[in-house]
Amino acid sequence: MCSWCWGFAPVAKALVEQAQAAGVELHLVVGGLRTGSGSALEPATRRYILEHWQAVTEATGQPFRLEGALPDGFVYDTEPACRALVTARGLAPDCAWNLLGLIQQAFYVEGRDVTRASVLVELAETAGVPRIEFAEAFDRAEQHAATAADFTWVQDLGIAGFPTLLAERNGQLALLTNGYQPLSELSPLLGRWLERAACG
Repeated sequence: MCSWCWGFAPVAKALVEQAQAAGVELHLVVGGLRTGSGSALEPATRRYILEHWQAVTEATGQPFRLEGALPDGFVYDTEPACRALVTARGLAPDCAWNLLGLIQQAFYVEGRDVTRASVLVELAETAGVPRIEFAEAFDRAEQHAATAADFTWVQDLGIAGFPTLLAERNGQLALLTNGYQPLSELSPLLGRWLERAACG
């Protein structure tokens, strides 16, 4: 539920494929952009967010459904969507990236409320995660704790902007990007890192 992450989705997909082709293991970590407010969006905040979405679509070409988006009473809490990804990551790791795309598509293009467990269960099943297992695991204390641990890891690194891509080798992290950049900038950067990693 980060608009720049949705804008970045095609770039991320290409980079994921580039890394996988080189045999690099991928790990999806959720950052917790807007969690726990519990209150509905104020009209001024809604206007600001929709203007931001317009800027993202102009910069990236990714589609956004603006009409009817963020309706009155909507609580913009990213924790449930983040927890859905953490749950999928634990149950069916190969499905987590697919679920990420489905959540983004549902929220930004279809205008669906991805803060609701019922919507997330449906999307998880579509992504290939066993429905009953996901539904049973989603609200367990372990999933809340694992999601909070992701948030803490991100905060402890001082990451405040998304998307962020890190590369790790021998316990050392390298920042590939903090924020949106086009594939033309990032693919060569990742390529150089992969070459160095292959050399040991």
